[in-house]
Amino acid sequence: MAVRIRLKRMGAKHQPFYRLVVADSRAARDGRFIETVGTYNPIAKTEADEIKVDEERALLWLSRGAQPSESARQVLERAGVWQKFEASKKQKEA
Repeated sequence: MAVRIRLKRMGAKHQPFYRLVVADSRAARDGRFIETVGTYNPIAKTEADEIKVDEERALLWLSRGAQPSESARQVLERAGVWQKFEASKKQKEA
């Protein structure tokens, strides 16, 4: 089973709100998912309300081989999780 971390669209028309979910790559965008690891609100008024990620769970899924979609990777980068994952990969290699 190929697992991906991607954005699941929620919210009303013209008011998008996304959940960062771990899902089977074959599942529909807004379909079944395994776990929610964060949220992303592109129209939030403050930076603190915009992105919330459960860092521990996201790092766990990344270490297990979950591949983030391009947009999910950008959200993880802005939250600082992607950099921690890259650093942990380099530590394991050394």
